[in-house]
Amino acid sequence: MTPDAPALSVVVPVYDEAANVSALVDEIAAVEALARAEIVFVDDHSQDDTLAILQRKAATLPRLRVLAHTRRLGQSAAIRNGVKAARGYWIATLDGDGQNDPADLPLLLAQRELAPPEVKLFAGWRVARQDSASKRWASRWANRIRGGLLHDATPDTGCGTKLFERQAFLELPGFDHMHRYLPALMQRAGWQTLSVPVGHRPRRGGRSKYGNLSRAAAGVLDLLGVLWLIRRGNAAACNRAITEYAHGRHEPGNRGTGLDGPVHDAVEADRIDRGAAVRPALAGAVPGHAPRR
Repeated sequence: MTPDAPALSVVVPVYDEAANVSALVDEIAAVEALARAEIVFVDDHSQDDTLAILQRKAATLPRLRVLAHTRRLGQSAAIRNGVKAARGYWIATLDGDGQNDPADLPLLLAQRELAPPEVKLFAGWRVARQDSASKRWASRWANRIRGGLLHDATPDTGCGTKLFERQAFLELPGFDHMHRYLPALMQRAGWQTLSVPVGHRPRRGGRSKYGNLSRAAAGVLDLLGVLWLIRRGNAAACNRAITEYAHGRHEPGNRGTGLDGPVHDAVEADRIDRGAAVRPALAGAVPGHAPRR
């Protein structure tokens, strides 16, 4: 991290959200508490005008950075690549469909100031879901099953509104759909998590990319995999016992989980001068340990 790195980066994964991204960028930029935050949108190889719209917005908003996947890789990969490229010590995330209100992020930031340093993840909790009855029913049962098996004490893991320490996130095992299990994975690594009530809005345009049946089928395998990781969690928890390496850096150890694959291909697509800088950032550089900001 450079000395002038921002304290916070807002990372937003998007796929075919041409109807929503322009307004979402404007809303993030308008939140006073985020006035100095870096904004990073990651386009997951959209087939509509999402990328073109973001490129036009980046030309007028210098703190907006746009990354583009060269092929579709999924939401977890988009989030992970956005976090790798981000310069902030802390990361806030939002879904790209506009259902998460950027004005709720200050609520998470306020809780961070009150919480002990062991809390590395503040997860949004949608107390009034604005989705269809079938989606609400499916999420309710999924949360009950997940909570009963993983014991992560988190009422809503599907909310895109989250705040976490960048370094702690990058030490987690990376796999498809891992963004749905961040509380359990953070707790496996030895950190604490906190759920914060936030709002939720109806989708303003476009359509949902997930169906209840497809999500349930993938969720069964994901849940079994995360449960296995938790039961084999000593390798992750031992990282907390290592606080300093040579040169004073706090780096993640080799967990031996076998789930950290190569970094997914992505290119920064907002301005030419940033293209050369993004690949080193995506190559896995981890910032030195820093106090809360």
